[in-house]
Amino acid sequence: MMNNTPLLTIDDLNISFGKKVNHAVVENVSFTVSQNEILGIVGESGSGKSVTSMAIMGLLPRETAKVTGTILFEGEDLLRLGSKEFQKIRGNEIAMIFQEPMSALNPSISCGDQVAEMLRIHLKLSYSEAKKETLSLFEKVKLPRPNEIYNSYPHQISGGQMQRVMIAMAISCKPKLLIADEPTTALDVTVQREVLLLLKELQKETGMSLIFISHDLALVSEIAQRVVVMYKGKVEEVGMVLEIFKYPKSTYTKALLAARPTLDIRLDKLPTIASLAEKKFVPKEITPQERAFHHKKLYLNAPILEIQNLEKYYFQKPLLFGKKQTVKAVNDVSFSVFEGETVGLVGESGCGKSTLGKTILQLEKATGGKVLFRGKDITLLKSKEIRQLRKDIQIIFQDPYSSLNPRLTIGQAIMEPMKVHRIGTNDFQRRSKTKDLLIRVGLDETYFDRYPHELSGGQRQRVGIARTIALEPKLVICDESVSALDISVQAQVLNLLNELKNDFGFTYIFISHDLAVVKFMADQLIVMNNGKIEEIGDADEIYANPTKLYTQKLIEAIPKGI
Repeated sequence: MMNNTPLLTIDDLNISFGKKVNHAVVENVSFTVSQNEILGIVGESGSGKSVTSMAIMGLLPRETAKVTGTILFEGEDLLRLGSKEFQKIRGNEIAMIFQEPMSALNPSISCGDQVAEMLRIHLKLSYSEAKKETLSLFEKVKLPRPNEIYNSYPHQISGGQMQRVMIAMAISCKPKLLIADEPTTALDVTVQREVLLLLKELQKETGMSLIFISHDLALVSEIAQRVVVMYKGKVEEVGMVLEIFKYPKSTYTKALLAARPTLDIRLDKLPTIASLAEKKFVPKEITPQERAFHHKKLYLNAPILEIQNLEKYYFQKPLLFGKKQTVKAVNDVSFSVFEGETVGLVGESGCGKSTLGKTILQLEKATGGKVLFRGKDITLLKSKEIRQLRKDIQIIFQDPYSSLNPRLTIGQAIMEPMKVHRIGTNDFQRRSKTKDLLIRVGLDETYFDRYPHELSGGQRQRVGIARTIALEPKLVICDESVSALDISVQAQVLNLLNELKNDFGFTYIFISHDLAVVKFMADQLIVMNNGKIEEIGDADEIYANPTKLYTQKLIEAIPKGI
């Protein structure tokens, strides 16, 4: 039961960065967290939600961050504490689960030792006591084989397991306040649901207060009692979850709720913050009859891509003795893709969907089977022929930042593949086409001379799309290409992909672990599990009547909101 006595009170918090010119990132933020309460903070990248949590944790750099206002924790102003005083509170009374466990965990120390170290520092336990308590915590957060994971290094376990190690570390000292900063963003829907249930269970059991930060309002509604909506460093609105969901006051909150694809109706376009703010958005539903007519035209022609009994195996050699182990990442997979179609490919991490995409592209060599592109088996092509094929089959990667060269300007990055494939007779033509492409993907000519680090995640993803369509490919593989984006930016990119598909006649293989997004995009749906196809068919039909238990489990795990 929630106690209305505030554990944490933030009053008129202002945060700015910069030594000479102060750049305000949080302005006049005020809210409270009661004892035994779960508070959700929602907003897109740059809204100030993570910076606010870093200020609570005392993790902002004192040299460059200017922080004013008050952060009262049990009546004590955290902003007045020195570094040594804060160390007694951080991890002990206020703990944090970070968004990216791989970068938050030390790769050179075993998972068990990292948690045990916290216990030895804060609770002064002996080595054996700390190990015993760590194993108990691993059981509490439902990690399989606790003894084995204790001795494993972060890279040896899955993303969901790493996140559980982080949760075990965060709750190890029984904190009064736990901050979870986007703890499920990179996880599959099923693992995401498990982590949410675990956090709720732990909060109920320990009575701690929890701040759950996310860009997904539907997700927050499944865990939080109250919600703070942030936008551009300010608090847009605060209220009970039901109140915010049913009667949102701010245009931004309405846009956050509307921008996520729904499972019950199929719209031709998703609303965006801009279209709702300008009152320009008129929802247009695609009827089953319109969809059936579209499919009838699509499936009259021969498929552009045929996958026949495709296999991709990896062989793991034992360190000393023992048998060589075979990992069947793609195991006897067959399907067809028709010109102008979007095929959705879904499944949990490790199901083989990304490996399948790479094998189709010939970035990975197939172990067996055929990949027929326009009737020709491309698994038999030589390196030079594969290089020529790259023009026709392109990929949009999940992380646009790591796929862009930080030393090249945006213009150079888009022009580079055009030079390789001899598109345009000279640089003047290519430069002109690049500027047109930037405008086409919703940027403008000024981005030509900018560098990747100067752009937001959504802008970088648009650059990745521009670079892909510069080659005018026939088939585009979108590998988790919107999973790292905020809901509102995601809506813009999904609308853009559909517009480009209609304008240029693209065919998409759309890979994602977000089933709501795939349903919005896909004509045909393929559900993968353990390297095999679990279910295949019309996307709407599978969502309405999933025949396999695995598919039912995936659909049930989608956050649906209130």
